[in-house]
Amino acid sequence: MWSADKWEQYRLIDSADGEKLEYWGDYLLRRPDPQAVWSLKSDKKLWNKADAWYHRSKSGGGKWEYLNKKLPERWTVNYRNLTFNIKPMGFKHTGLFPEQAVNWDWFSELIKKADRPIRVLNLFAYTGGATVAALEAGAEVVHVDASKGMVTWAKENVVSSGLGDRPVRYIVDDVVKFVQRENRRGRQYDAIIMDPPSYGRGPSGEVWKIENELYPLIEECMKILSDKPLFFLINSYTTGLSAQVLINVLSMTVGRKYGGKITADEIGLTMKSNNLVLPCGISGRWQE
Repeated sequence: MWSADKWEQYRLIDSADGEKLEYWGDYLLRRPDPQAVWSLKSDKKLWNKADAWYHRSKSGGGKWEYLNKKLPERWTVNYRNLTFNIKPMGFKHTGLFPEQAVNWDWFSELIKKADRPIRVLNLFAYTGGATVAALEAGAEVVHVDASKGMVTWAKENVVSSGLGDRPVRYIVDDVVKFVQRENRRGRQYDAIIMDPPSYGRGPSGEVWKIENELYPLIEECMKILSDKPLFFLINSYTTGLSAQVLINVLSMTVGRKYGGKITADEIGLTMKSNNLVLPCGISGRWQE
């Protein structure tokens, strides 16, 4: 497993009974996590000191309970030289997936060592964690997401990280349609990052189902890779989709054409209470 264990302003304190307890900077949040199937809590008193607690509804969705009136509407956390804007939002999220830092470190090192200009395409780019990391490493980035609100949030993260003058384009669009248009325009990329949802809709109602659309999207992305690509990264939080699936699809596409190295594994976060790792998803990596 690849564990994101270099954080200083984010800490996973504990997890149990379908929940996790985390410090985001100075604020302690309690959120659902279906992977925490065990029942042993390290410090029950600390669990009761959360500043905000997300309660999941039996009928779907849920809501935040704010237990500390001084909790700000939003605040920032830092990772190395990067700064991210955090706020509790619908469906338990905070606007950042801290486990992805293990991937930021991986591809940032590749970009810095490439000794050539690197153009990165970030698909399903959300609030721009990977965009910020790639920009800081020296790449040019095209950031694509179907949600205007998420793209606006990504811009804020780029500015907060002091990278507002770096070469980045923000695109609000359906990912598949954008990639197809880039192919018609003859544009190419040296690296592609994608974090596809299990299910979603584009800005014009386009339906996305990962089991049907992932492989065709990768085939479309193959058409816009440069002659000497640097890396290809696929992230997934889809239950039941294994790391071996990502190895297979990368082997049949990028690996078949360019050779290179393919790896895939779970990604996770180390709990401070017991040094065990909470699994958070999977990532598949291809590199030249």
